[in-house]
Amino acid sequence: MGVVGAMVGERAILLTGIAGLTAGACSMAMGEWLSVSSAREMARRAIAAQTVAIAETPEIEKQDLVVIYQAKGLDAESARQLVDKLFQSPADALDSMSREKLGIDPTDLGGSPWSAAAASFGLFALGAIFPVLPFFILKGTLAFAASFALSALALVGIGAATSLFTGRKMAFSALRQLAIGLVAALVTFLLGHLIGVSIS
Repeated sequence: MGVVGAMVGERAILLTGIAGLTAGACSMAMGEWLSVSSAREMARRAIAAQTVAIAETPEIEKQDLVVIYQAKGLDAESARQLVDKLFQSPADALDSMSREKLGIDPTDLGGSPWSAAAASFGLFALGAIFPVLPFFILKGTLAFAASFALSALALVGIGAATSLFTGRKMAFSALRQLAIGLVAALVTFLLGHLIGVSIS
């Protein structure tokens, strides 16, 4: 919309649309990869520190776990017996401490960063392609109108889909998504127009 507002030709709009789609999708993918990778690294570091704590100060760690199990409803004696049994195996002790104290499932540290990156790339690209598609086959006002309509339909569809997860009414979610998208498009269009005018 910013490039359309700058009053340039369809070729420039198409090229910048594809460039924006690619750059945005890559940025989202890299951000998602870094986020998941960092979360996994933090979890591994916390588990490693917990491994050291179990080896060096087992009684303190046992007491921590006893308190946790008591908070969950076990009496002191039952909690102590359970913890003593768990600490007979270093692997069981670490697994329990990771889950109960750290809140980490050691068998699942948050999924694959590559899968998360691929999903993020795909979803961003899917959403970003709608305003670009008409410029592959149409020109002038018709291309702009088709881009606007297709984008509006995509926004309504996304808004309606989110209602399945939020519990909001479908019409409300669809209209809210459309309104936000239209405001963003208008602001971008006006900025593009102002920049285009000032450059020309």
